[in-house]
Amino acid sequence: MKPGSFNYLRAASVDEVLEALATHREEARILAGGLSLGAMLNYRLLEPGLLIDISTLGELSYIRNDGDWIEVGAGTTQAELMAWPNLAGQAPLLAAALPNIGHFQTRSRGTVCGSICHGEPSSELPLCFATLGGEAVLKSSRGTRRLPAAAFQSGMLSNARAADELVCAVRFPVSPKGTGAAFREFAQRKGDFAIVAVAALSFRGSVRIGIGGVADRPAIREWEKLSNGKLDDRLNALAWELGGDTDIHATARYRRHLVRRLGKRAIEEAVQCQS
Repeated sequence: MKPGSFNYLRAASVDEVLEALATHREEARILAGGLSLGAMLNYRLLEPGLLIDISTLGELSYIRNDGDWIEVGAGTTQAELMAWPNLAGQAPLLAAALPNIGHFQTRSRGTVCGSICHGEPSSELPLCFATLGGEAVLKSSRGTRRLPAAAFQSGMLSNARAADELVCAVRFPVSPKGTGAAFREFAQRKGDFAIVAVAALSFRGSVRIGIGGVADRPAIREWEKLSNGKLDDRLNALAWELGGDTDIHATARYRRHLVRRLGKRAIEEAVQCQS
């Protein structure tokens, strides 16, 4: 398949992007890395009237840290974030997760914001975004607003962005000193979408776990620190609560098994990293 016909705009500024979105609204789509969008266009799952290319906008390619938040612009690639020298110290969960995303070639093209906006349930960055409690920064001709991950991530391949808004950045909170972090996933091959992925954070008196690949969006839970037996019970209850679907990749039963096994390993690793 090849894409249907569409108009193309290589934007020269964010203001030009916002003007085009205000005019064309649902007919417009944003092109940054294009890894997911290109496939959807080829299969004609999307047939936009206008494609707005932001990939050359230098004002959207940045990583900033104000001490409390790490802000990543919409043009920043996954490889650029992975290579950021402060990542492991300030967001260890992202440092653990990024090597699991695709391959070197795809990380060099795919953007951080694009992956989070696309909202693939098995994708690593949306899971980290939800587990860390990140924010999306949205701009339109009407102004700027910030949405926490729980409000922004509305379901499978969907989010709360209005038709005239541009997700110009995402923000991740800087992890407090002494936070333990771990990321585990199981996929058929390295670089494939995960069948189940687990992100874990360990704080002074609690642990937070995020599960991807089972529900239509990441499932986040925070628990007090538990002994092994009680942790097994919590993970078993969570696995049954999420349920999971049977598809060509795995049965629902196997997904529940992965939630239990990967969940326990990730939490134990996060606690160990903290100590």
